[in-house]
Amino acid sequence: MFVNEVNDVKIYNLSAGKSVPDWLTDRRKKSKLMKKVDSRRQIELIQDFDMPGVCTSIRMSPDQQYILATGTYKPRVKCFEVSNLSIKFERCFDSEVTTFEVISDDYCKMVFLQCDRYVEIHAAHGRHYRLRIPRFGRDMKYHKPSCDMYIVGVGKDIYRLNLERGQFLQPFETDASCLNACDVNLEHHLLVAGSKEGTVEAWDPRTKQRCSTLDVAMKLPGVKEFPSVTALKYRSGLHMAVGTASGHVLIYDIRAKQPLLVKNHLNRLPIKRLAFNPAQNAVYSLDEATLKLWDEQTGKQIAYVESTSSFNDFCTIPDTGMFFLAQEDVKMLTYYVPAMGPAPRWCSFLDNLTEEIESEVLENVYDDYQFVTAKELAELGMEHLVGTNLLKGYMHGYFMDARLYNKAKTVVEPFAFDRFRKDKIRQEIESERKSRLQIDSKLPKVNKELALKIMDEQANPSNNAKQRNVPNLLEDSRFKAMFENSDFAVNKEAEEYRLLAPVLNRLDKSKAKELKQRVEVARVAELHADEAQQRDDSDNDEDLFGFEKSDREKEEESGDEASSDDDDRREYVKEMKQAYKQVKRLREDEAEEEEEIGEAEDNKQLQKEATNDQARPLKNGNYHNPSTNAIPKRFTMTPLDQHQGNSLMQQRIKQASLQDRVRVMSQLEGQVTNVGRSLGNRQMTFEVNKQKKSQYHAKKREAELKKHRDERRSIVRPIKSLRLKKVNFK
Repeated sequence: MFVNEVNDVKIYNLSAGKSVPDWLTDRRKKSKLMKKVDSRRQIELIQDFDMPGVCTSIRMSPDQQYILATGTYKPRVKCFEVSNLSIKFERCFDSEVTTFEVISDDYCKMVFLQCDRYVEIHAAHGRHYRLRIPRFGRDMKYHKPSCDMYIVGVGKDIYRLNLERGQFLQPFETDASCLNACDVNLEHHLLVAGSKEGTVEAWDPRTKQRCSTLDVAMKLPGVKEFPSVTALKYRSGLHMAVGTASGHVLIYDIRAKQPLLVKNHLNRLPIKRLAFNPAQNAVYSLDEATLKLWDEQTGKQIAYVESTSSFNDFCTIPDTGMFFLAQEDVKMLTYYVPAMGPAPRWCSFLDNLTEEIESEVLENVYDDYQFVTAKELAELGMEHLVGTNLLKGYMHGYFMDARLYNKAKTVVEPFAFDRFRKDKIRQEIESERKSRLQIDSKLPKVNKELALKIMDEQANPSNNAKQRNVPNLLEDSRFKAMFENSDFAVNKEAEEYRLLAPVLNRLDKSKAKELKQRVEVARVAELHADEAQQRDDSDNDEDLFGFEKSDREKEEESGDEASSDDDDRREYVKEMKQAYKQVKRLREDEAEEEEEIGEAEDNKQLQKEATNDQARPLKNGNYHNPSTNAIPKRFTMTPLDQHQGNSLMQQRIKQASLQDRVRVMSQLEGQVTNVGRSLGNRQMTFEVNKQKKSQYHAKKREAELKKHRDERRSIVRPIKSLRLKKVNFK
C-alpha cells in the first residue's frame, strides 16, 4: 500500500506494490511474490483486478455490487463481484469498446458502443443483439422513462435508439458539426450535448425540441487551444459541470449563462471525465496526466493523483471515499481517500487498517533484476550473453538477474565493496568527530572554490531582483551531496572543463573589472565632492579650463576602457586557442599510445605465427627459413604482381581471421575503434593530409579497379555468344 499526503489529506493507493517482469509466466510470478516478505503484506483488494494490455473504461453498477471494466487486447469486458472480491465473468468482443452503459441495477443489461460503429446489447447470458449506427459514435446515455438510448458522435445528429421497440427513431438535428459528449439529468430528464465548436445544446425529450444553447468558448478568453466541450456531468437538477479541450472545468447554473466557477487544470490537456461528491462539496476532474479533487464553491484543490501512464477513465462509488482509475497500463488502480467519505460496506476493514498504517514509500521496480546499458555490459565483459535467455532487451539496455550482476561485479571489481566499506566508515568517523577550530562560516570539503563563489554572490547580490531572490545552494538540501560527496567534485583535468576554463576565467575577470569600476566611480565622486566644497569656500570665478580638462579626461578614460575591452577580447581568444590546442594534443597522445599498444600486440601475434609456420611446406615445395623472415614493424599490402616472391606473407593474410585483417588494415588506412552498439560496432578514421598516403591509396584503388574489371570480364558472357532462335507461331 502506498500512502501519499497532499494538503494534509491522505490518499491510499491500494494497488501499489512491488511488481514483477511481464515476460514471466503466471506460475513464476506467484512464486516470486510469495518469496518476498513485503508482498505477503501487500493488500490485493480485488483478485486479478487488471487487464491483459490496457483498460479503456470502468463503471460501477447502480446497486454497487459489480465493477465492470473494458480493455484490450483482445477487446473484452470483465465483471468483478465485490461480495466475493473476485472476477465473476469475462467476455470478448470483435472490436474495441469506446464507452458503455449499464441500464439495469446489476450486470444483466448492458449496452456497448464500439469503435467500428457497432452497438452491442448484452444480457446476463451474453450478447443479445448487435446493430450498427450511421456514423462513428463517441458517447451515449440512457433515458430511462422513454427507454431511449441517445448516441452522439461524428456528425450533427443525436441518434435515438428505442430499446423497447427495437428500432431507431427520428434523430435530433443540432447546429454543431460534431458532438463529443452528452448527459441526461436524473431529475427533470433534460438532455445536454457538447459540441466541437464549444457550445452545449439542451434538448427536451418530451417535446423533441431544443430548449437552449450555451456558448462555453466565449467564457474562456485568451485560450490558445479551441475550447471544444469534451465532458459533461450533472450534479443536481440545477447545477452542471462542463469540461473543455483546453483543460478548463466550468460550473454552471442551468438558469444562467455565466459560469459560477472556472477551474483550470494547468495541464493544457482535454478533460476526459467529471464526477461530483455532494457530501463533501467536491468535484473530481480527470485528464491524461492527473485526477484532481477540488472544492465546488471556491475551486481550492483538496488532493490530486498523478499518473505514471495516461489516464483513460475513472468511476466513484457514491457516498464513499473510494474510486477506481483506468489507465494505459495493465493495472486498474484503486484509491481510497478517507477525507472524501468512509470505505464501502464490502471493504469496511479499510477504515481500521488505514489508522494503523504508517506512511511509507514503495518503489515500483524489478527488485530481482538489474538494468544495465550496453556500455556497462561491455565493462562487465558479458557481451557474449546478448541474445541468450540471461539478458532481456529493454529500451536502451538489458535486464539481467541481480545475482548474476553481483557475481560479475565482484569478478571485475573485487575490491569495490572494501572501498565502499572504508568510505562509509570514514564518513561516519568524520561526521562524529568535532572540529578543533570552531569557525562561523565553514567551507565544505568538496568544491571549495564553487562554495566561495556562491558565498560571494550571496554577500554581494546584484541589482537584479531575480538574482537577489535566488536561494542559497549551500543551504539547499537538494544540492547537499554536491559539497559532501567526492563523486560530485569538479574534475579540472577533464576535457570539458579545459574547454570551459577560458569562459569561466573571463567571467571572473569581468566581475573583478566591474568591482574595480565601482571603486573608481566612488573615488571620482569623492573627488568631485571635495572640489565642489573648495569652490564654494573660495571667492574666485569658476575655472573653465579645469572643466574642459575634466571632459578631456573623461574622453581619455572612455578610450582607455575601449582599449582594455579589446585587450580582454584578445586575451580571451588566445586562451581559447591554447585550450583547444592542449585538448587536441592530449587526444593525439592517447591515439599514439593506443597505436603503439596495437603494434606491440600485432608483433607478438606474428611471432607466434612465425614459430608455428617454421615446419610448414610452402606451395613451391620449399620449406620456411626463419632467418630470412624478419618480422617487420608494419605491414604494407601491395598488389600481387609487385611482390611475387612474398608468398608466405600472402598465405598468412589469407589464413588470418577477419579480426586480424582489420587490425592490420587499421595500421595502413587509419584507426579502427569499437563503438558501443550491437550492430555496426566498428568505426574507422582516415588520414588523407599526407602526400605519401594519398599516392599509396591512389595506386591501391587503381589496382582494385583493374582486378574488379578482370573479374567482371571472366564472369560476364559476351552478347555474341547468345543466339536467338526463331519461333513460328501458328
